[in-house]
Amino acid sequence: MSIAFVFSLGAFLLLGAIGMPIAIAAFAASIGYLFLTGQDVGLVAEQSLNGLFNSYVLLAVPLFILAANFMNAGTISDRLLTFCIAIVGRLRGGLAHVNVMASVIFSGMSGSAIADAAGIGRVIIDLMCRENRYPPGYAAALTAASSVIGPIIPPSIPMILYALISDTSIGYLFLAGIVPGLFLALALMVLNVIVAHKRDFKRDEVVPLKKIPGLTLRAFPALMLPVILLYGIYGGVTTPTEAAAVAAVYALILAAFFYRSISWRDFYDLVLDGAKSTSVVGVIIASALVLNYLVASENIPSVVADHLTAVNMSAPMFLLMVNVIILVLGCLFDATTLLLIVVPLFLPTARLLGIDLVHFGVVVTINIMIGLITPPYGVLLFVLNGVTGIPLRDIIREIWPFIFVLLLALAFLTFVPTVVLWLPRLFGYAG
Repeated sequence: MSIAFVFSLGAFLLLGAIGMPIAIAAFAASIGYLFLTGQDVGLVAEQSLNGLFNSYVLLAVPLFILAANFMNAGTISDRLLTFCIAIVGRLRGGLAHVNVMASVIFSGMSGSAIADAAGIGRVIIDLMCRENRYPPGYAAALTAASSVIGPIIPPSIPMILYALISDTSIGYLFLAGIVPGLFLALALMVLNVIVAHKRDFKRDEVVPLKKIPGLTLRAFPALMLPVILLYGIYGGVTTPTEAAAVAAVYALILAAFFYRSISWRDFYDLVLDGAKSTSVVGVIIASALVLNYLVASENIPSVVADHLTAVNMSAPMFLLMVNVIILVLGCLFDATTLLLIVVPLFLPTARLLGIDLVHFGVVVTINIMIGLITPPYGVLLFVLNGVTGIPLRDIIREIWPFIFVLLLALAFLTFVPTVVLWLPRLFGYAG
């Protein structure tokens, strides 16, 4: 590791620590490295543009963001929420179960934890807090925890980024996320049952059984989006990127023509918001591509792999180490930064130890998503504080049991890869 790289890495960490946006800090550190090593600083632009324009899979990111925006608009989220209330609202702690179920359904449409929390999550928090049925902090904490499921059940923007750096099949990654996502939802619902009985939450209004078919019919077109998406990918009809385009168009048709819930002005605002979100992700990806060029130039992934194999580290011990490192870094950095800068350092070692990269990708994604709700810098905590006005201290006080349960689930999925790989193998995955 050269002095120039150590200096650039220190500059990157320092700039990030004082509040500079991660992407700008990465660009600045990369330019410093190229200047110190006598290389053409134009490589920054070259690596960024080549990485962005030569990756067909990255087109799926803005399309899934757009699909999520359309699904969040108008009455679509309300119809899905009403359907969830009819199905699980009759259970003890019913609206809390609705919160989790809504995240599971919406995860099949957005691929983004933030979209889940800021969209349908905000609505369910309002319902939970009416008439003091649930403490606001608990409602927000549960919403944050259930939003973690969003990027695990397909589609998943983080998994698209992981596929970019690991050259792994997006289709198999999406399949591998379904069972773990449902497992996390079950774990959260079990915890909610325990808390509901312990704290004696009020019972919610029960929707009569005779109304369920009608409510299901109203939500049916929206519920079909994940089905169309998965059939397109695994039926061989579309690539994942083409499926993202289909999802965006289908969501637009539902919102604009079928449900008539958005106007031309709304359409403009939603597309503009999608463009802004995409630009933020794009800048981070571009900066990470340049930083990864520096890391590859220093041959750091191979050095890390050689060091770890030299100490005879076993696969389970390696997975434990990676989980701990990412959990710690997840408290400080955003998901995209971790996926594109930190995770590539571990991929050569994972290959050498015979760890399946699809399983590794799902574990890493779950781990990074838990970081989104982990204080002090859990992004989802700040998002929910901003959109609901619930004090951050109340959310943090209630979040710890959910983090504990999610960590237990992560440990199980880490050391029992069969659970993660069962569905991909059923569809022909040879890993």
